[in-house]
Amino acid sequence: MVWIEKTYQAPPDVEAAVLGKTLPLLLDEGCDRTPNPQAFNQWTDKGWKGVSNREFQSSVEALALGLLALGLEKGDRIALLMHSDINFCLADMASLLAGFVNVPIDLTQTLEHIIFVIQHSEAKTLIISNQDLLEQIAPYLKDTSSLQHIIVAEVSSNWQAEKKSTPSIARANIQTIEATPESTCLDIPMILHPAHPDHSHSQLPQGIQVFSLDEIRHQGQGQISEERSRQLRADLSPQQLATIIYIPDEAGQLQGVMLTHENLSANAQASFAHITDLQRGEKERVLSFLPLNHVLARCMIYGHINYSHSIYFSNPNRVMKHLKEVRPTILTTVPLLLEKTYSKILEKGNKLNLLGRILFHWALRLARRYELGQQPKGLYALMLKLADWLVLSKWRDVFGGQLKYLICGGAALKAEIANALGAAGIVAMHGYGLTQASAVVCFNRGPLNRAGTVGVPVAGIEVAIAEDQEILLRGPYITQGYYKNPAATKALIDDQGWLHTGDLGTFTDEGFLKITGLKKSLFKLSTGKYIAPKPIEQRLKQSPLVAQAAIVGAEQKYCGALIFPNLEALHSYALETGIDLSPDALLKHPCIISLYRALVEAANCHLPYWAAVKRFQLINASLGVENELLKPSGEINRVRINEVFAQEIKALFKDETRKDESAQGREETELIPESVCPPIPISTCPTYARSLNPRLTALSLLVISHWSLVTGH
Repeated sequence: MVWIEKTYQAPPDVEAAVLGKTLPLLLDEGCDRTPNPQAFNQWTDKGWKGVSNREFQSSVEALALGLLALGLEKGDRIALLMHSDINFCLADMASLLAGFVNVPIDLTQTLEHIIFVIQHSEAKTLIISNQDLLEQIAPYLKDTSSLQHIIVAEVSSNWQAEKKSTPSIARANIQTIEATPESTCLDIPMILHPAHPDHSHSQLPQGIQVFSLDEIRHQGQGQISEERSRQLRADLSPQQLATIIYIPDEAGQLQGVMLTHENLSANAQASFAHITDLQRGEKERVLSFLPLNHVLARCMIYGHINYSHSIYFSNPNRVMKHLKEVRPTILTTVPLLLEKTYSKILEKGNKLNLLGRILFHWALRLARRYELGQQPKGLYALMLKLADWLVLSKWRDVFGGQLKYLICGGAALKAEIANALGAAGIVAMHGYGLTQASAVVCFNRGPLNRAGTVGVPVAGIEVAIAEDQEILLRGPYITQGYYKNPAATKALIDDQGWLHTGDLGTFTDEGFLKITGLKKSLFKLSTGKYIAPKPIEQRLKQSPLVAQAAIVGAEQKYCGALIFPNLEALHSYALETGIDLSPDALLKHPCIISLYRALVEAANCHLPYWAAVKRFQLINASLGVENELLKPSGEINRVRINEVFAQEIKALFKDETRKDESAQGREETELIPESVCPPIPISTCPTYARSLNPRLTALSLLVISHWSLVTGH
């Protein structure tokens, strides 16, 4: 029994949460209420290609009926390994309308994690963005015993000719699939994308049938009727499971979060209802670039669909360029983009001529004095208007000049950045949420906006602070639990219905939630990506040269590691290689640094590239219960580690230009030829333990260069 002193809810003047809706109903309402001829806009090499929400609705129905023609049953899982574009939205909504449960997969995960999700969810169909991605994953699909169909969204122009020349994948009619005996299924050669004609054909397992998305949609198109359309919707229930989203637990194992139609539809509606003066239809333009396999971006898209907004699908590599092209009124982002943009603004200001620098820094000082939610008064208000005319208005041009709503989540946003951008009219609506609560729990909006907080609760959710300061949640947005894991579900949600977030927080006197720390070991990067430090630490400690390790990087752009060497074992190793130094000198020796760098690289195996440790620091210190650096259980005390080694942690993230090296010893390493150091065994990482080719999946903010982010090139 958890003791609750007080619960916090949305302000009393807001409307109650709207329950009882399916996700396809949000689309239907948007089409009926506000038809939009340019509702969905996809960026292509030939420019923007747009379709109306009515056309999108028709495509959704056709694809839903085409999927049903494959012989799938209600509740079957459909995996989505897709880019965050209009095809994702189409596959998502069509699978939901057909009564299936879709399973979005993070493109930046390792191949073994991708295969695990397909296996664990028992997906019968995989919808994949293109032939390049299928080429990469095909060799590993032999272990996906439930998989029956693969649907490729984008295929080469000669797809039909290739199918006809490959009898094993040629099909006269989709409806004949159910009657095809398994014995007639052959190994199906991968149809190659013309961009990679030199690739060897990857074989798919027996019995897996391959189609293009257009083929499935065309098959369903011939079955559309008013009766079928009504029946599709009548067969859906708001309480029906809609999606399973896999996120890591503290051990790094992926767990499937189950969310219903009502979980997501109600959360999207509650979030949008709190946005002041939000218009419907093409009056609002949305630039979408965040990964749609993440719940925040996906939930926002459902809201935009319901409001019939004009959505423009971009990606992180082109977001800065598209901001100027699209000139959006709404943008959902993570703090990293705002941090980089603010940094670039400061950099440009410092490169101005003398008069320009004087004006810039005068305006910057005024902007830093600004407080979100507080109306400037007196002389300060007049000075701020002048600063806006001379300097701050140019900051808005970076975002296209017409931005009204800047929704920010996924990680913490620094108060300095929130206030300074707010002074320039770029008001961040920063919030807090988690996958297990269908995205949004609290967020700042309108006059209820305070930098350094994550705002006030949305309608429908109850928030409480436990005795140990853990944030607890209860309400209609809470997950049904973890797929196939009742024990983990029981640990997540107690008998009173409170979801234990693992985050620590407190409410201000004004009722704003502040995140103060973490009870769980999981933490987030500024990209919004979860990091599970324990398995990385355990892999490092497998070496006799490592006594302890602590993975750090909460709210940073990448992971770092504090490594506490086993000095006795290290000294013995050093003597054998002819190095006889004091412990402090030993930890600075280039050969020793290279040795530990190899250990870090080996520990990075089985991690997606954004979770890999980029920098490390060797520290001569002992961790024990007596100095409170270890808990009585033997686990490291992360709060105490962060306090005692704050300077060392700060050094790990201080110089981004050298983040691929250790935080020490780079200069010394360059002065000593490799031949001087003893050979270090190289641990190879198998392909299946790595991420998909980032060149083909570059949708993670972490892999974008600083240059491409701030220039759009």
